[in-house]
This record gives sequence, structure tokens and C-alpha cells, in this order.
Amino acid sequence: MAKFCPSMMCVDFSKLAQELKELEKANVDMLHIDVMDGHFVPNFALGPEDIKAIRELSDIDYDVHLMLSNPDQFIDLFASLGPKLMYVHAEAPPHLHRTLGNIQAKGIQSGLAINPGTPLSTIEDVLDVTDVVLVMSVNPGFAGQAFIPNAYSRIERIISMIEEQGVNTKIAIDGAISPEVIEKLQDKVEYFVLGTAGLFGKDKSYAETMDDLRTLGQQSVAA
Repeated sequence: MAKFCPSMMCVDFSKLAQELKELEKANVDMLHIDVMDGHFVPNFALGPEDIKAIRELSDIDYDVHLMLSNPDQFIDLFASLGPKLMYVHAEAPPHLHRTLGNIQAKGIQSGLAINPGTPLSTIEDVLDVTDVVLVMSVNPGFAGQAFIPNAYSRIERIISMIEEQGVNTKIAIDGAISPEVIEKLQDKVEYFVLGTAGLFGKDKSYAETMDDLRTLGQQSVAA
């Protein structure tokens, strides 16, 4: 069954403890923590001190999504904070295979994020050291963008690559993930990163919204 990962960019940090308690009540699978340097993407987001605060307030597993121009420089730092999964972007490191292997060597699942306009050939030769491919369905940097539909065909092509190579790489998707997107991709995607399109800013509690999303996914699989 697919797993749901709320994006911590979308929580209200003025009441972080309460937000994390509500996400715990909703039984979310993993927190998604975006780290932005203002260079690789035109925005700044969470950093090590934010992650430490989240760790002190919650036992929920989390990933880190390094949207950094030079992720190799910071892998040791973020690995020391204890994420379950660490994403780097296919467009960033000069030696991508080495970078992903270094993440795995630290006992952390390696994640490979790819932007909507980046050719999939970029990831084809590193799937052997990639635990999860994160398909970006928006151009990264800001919440509240529109879903880019080419994500559907890109996921199909990545599945074909995985099957051809006989690797166990999973697929995640991030960017304007609505109930409609979840319904279409429930049987193809392992991790859905949830933002304002799927979870935050709704009239219902996080727990009620998550129940709806899980029910939707179960109906999709049963169909």
C-alpha cells in the first residue's frame, strides 16, 4: 500500500508541536523535509536546526530532500540527523553514482529526485544505487503550483527502466498531489508527498483527510 509523506514546508511553524501531534494522530507514514539553498531553487527552506526541532517533538520517520547546488558538501551533516531516506537531485552532483552510493554506505536509503524537464536518461545508469526515484510533478521551490501532467508518462517510463534492469527501486512523487493524482497512481507509486493540494489547508482535520486519502487508495486498488 502506498505511503503518505506530509511536506513540512506546509505546516505552521508557529505551532510546530501541535502540528506534529496532529500528524501523528493521522498516522502519516513519513515526514518530508525540504532543504533549499536559494541557488539550486529560487527559495530558501528548512535547515538542520529545523530538523533538530522536529526530531525533538516527534518520533515519526522522515526523509530529507536536498535541493542544493552542492549536496555532496552536506550529506554528512544531514545524515548525522538520522533521516530514513535522503534525496539528491539528478541535476546537481557531478558524480551522481558516487553520491548515491555514499548515502547508502551511511545506512540511509538513497533517493534520486528528477525535475519535470530533465531527460530520464539522466537516471538510467544509476538505478542500481537508487532506492527511491522522486518524480517532481512541479518545478521545485514553491508550494501551491499546478500539477505538470507529464509526470504520468514519466512514471510509466521509469517503471519500464526498473523492470528491464531487475532492480528494486521504488517511485515517489512530489508536487500538487491531489486525490485525483493519488487515485491514478496508487498502484504505481510507493510514496506520495502531500502539500496543499492533498492535505494542508482543508476544512477537515489531518486525520480525517488522511482517512479519506487512504480509503480512496484502497478503492483504487480494489477496482
